[in-house]
Amino acid sequence: MQVFQPRLSKALCDNVDSNLSVHYLITQEELNFIINYDIKYRMGKELDNGEEEGND
Repeated sequence: MQVFQPRLSKALCDNVDSNLSVHYLITQEELNFIINYDIKYRMGKELDNGEEEGND
């Protein structure tokens, strides 16, 4: 079984995005959007603060 844990490479991916933004003339606002897009899915339970959806 192969398991991927994107949260472990988030810092590396953010660094790559920052470097590419210079070459593609991406604004700081656009870069922030890219870095934070769907962060709750990429980082998983680490950002949940113990709260899970659907547990009312």
